[in-house]
Amino acid sequence: MSATHISKLTLTNFRNYANLSVELRPGPVVLTGDNGAGKTNLLEAISLLTPGRGLRRASYAEIAREGGDGGFALHATLDGPAGEAEIGTGVIGGGDADSSRRVRINGAPARSADAMLEWLRVVWLTPAMDALFTGPAGDRRRFLDRLVLAIDANHGQRALDYEKAMRGRNRLLSEGSRDGAWFDAIETQMAETGVAIAAARAEMVRLLAVMIEKLPGDGPFPQADIGLEGELEQAVTTLPAVEVEEKFRRALAEGRERDRAAGRTLDGPHRSDLVVRHRPKAMPAELCSTGEQKALLVGIVLSHARLTGEMSGLPPILLLDEIAAHLDAGRRAALFAILEELNCQAFMTGTDAALFSSLAGRAQFLSVDHGAVVAMG
Repeated sequence: MSATHISKLTLTNFRNYANLSVELRPGPVVLTGDNGAGKTNLLEAISLLTPGRGLRRASYAEIAREGGDGGFALHATLDGPAGEAEIGTGVIGGGDADSSRRVRINGAPARSADAMLEWLRVVWLTPAMDALFTGPAGDRRRFLDRLVLAIDANHGQRALDYEKAMRGRNRLLSEGSRDGAWFDAIETQMAETGVAIAAARAEMVRLLAVMIEKLPGDGPFPQADIGLEGELEQAVTTLPAVEVEEKFRRALAEGRERDRAAGRTLDGPHRSDLVVRHRPKAMPAELCSTGEQKALLVGIVLSHARLTGEMSGLPPILLLDEIAAHLDAGRRAALFAILEELNCQAFMTGTDAALFSSLAGRAQFLSVDHGAVVAMG
């Protein structure tokens, strides 16, 4: 399978980069440098070549370079099976609403950021995600929804539509409204979009479980048993979607007084959770050691990357921040071998280039030093 890769990345007023243009090669790209040099900033820029706020979920004001005009821009040249493509995105003059980010593809304005998914898929793993299994359920939902979005380009719009409808319902609740017609209309939309979200999540978990089975049972990245906690996610696996929608709509209608007292909507896919178990140890992921949790997470991300390539025909670009620091030599070697098998462009950061020495001759090595990026060796 021929993979799409970024052949050139240009940044303007992005984080600590006033102006940067760097040529990139397919396959592994290793970025090394001191802490704070700007390695993760480069990954964050690439993560904005997909819908959403990127791997840090930062505001646009935070992303814009201090001392600049309050805006930023990034441009990527892609090379893939369909030939060369140009994607640019950014904000002008400090706009910070979601709608303020502009996207251009091959010189023409895109109707939305979702259009970038037609050209590339981006998946990331960062140190902040090391607490995924022990942190709040919201982090796991976002992680799962990002996995879904890499395969199902419509998932992001569904989530936005659901959240917008839920905000409208919550506003009616807080205002003490008893307007049944308004509630009925909003709850019907929540039922339709909420069940679609739950169905997409359930299908992702099903497909990902099949891919995880391909990991060796005694390998360096242990097999995980994954599941979903949530009434809708459970229901869509056994009942027709239209029946689940009607049940959810009724539950919302019957729960208005309870939700009014709580000040928010208490039922729906915004309350679901991703459940992960370490299969070889038959132990919940949250009870495993930090090293075991990291290995589980890496295994899930790599399995998802393989799934994305098979389902979409676009092996994803992987962003692996500080990936080698907490892996022993055996797991590092296994990771590099899997990345080669996946045939994808994978950006890896670290402070110690020696951790990536086994990739010599197979990876592009770049040194990052406070606004400058230069080739090594």
